[in-house]
Amino acid sequence: MKAVIQRVNRAICRVDGKTTGAIDKGLLVMLGVMQEDEKSDAELLAAKISKMRIFCDENDKMNLALNDVNGGILAISNFTLAANCSHGNRPDFFAAKKPEQANQLYEYFVSLLRKSVEKVETGVFGEHMIIENELNGPITIVLDSNELKRGKKG
Repeated sequence: MKAVIQRVNRAICRVDGKTTGAIDKGLLVMLGVMQEDEKSDAELLAAKISKMRIFCDENDKMNLALNDVNGGILAISNFTLAANCSHGNRPDFFAAKKPEQANQLYEYFVSLLRKSVEKVETGVFGEHMIIENELNGPITIVLDSNELKRGKKG
């Protein structure tokens, strides 16, 4: 699984002009589910994201986690994180898990977040979404469950 995490002042997702999810201070999380991903990948990323200390304390040091600042998460499924751009100019997405299985893991990931974070909002899996956000920092972090399992730093 791959996740792109952005610290935001606000984020909102709309599908067909209707708001499907919105948060104020918190994290916008784009989640890509890869072919080899299993529940353990969702568990690893959900635990890591919910505890990441990327919010500033009174000394302006990134030392606070999401729950310390009463922040929310807007979780968006994003198969394009599986893009392979190594050949030509048109990416392929063969590394992405098939939609039905990917949606099950995405929903599982969201359910895990909801166990540890008070406000978790979502987009709509497989739909064209319009996402607006106001980045704070900017702080953008990319996590890959395979790299976390191997203990890589980066």
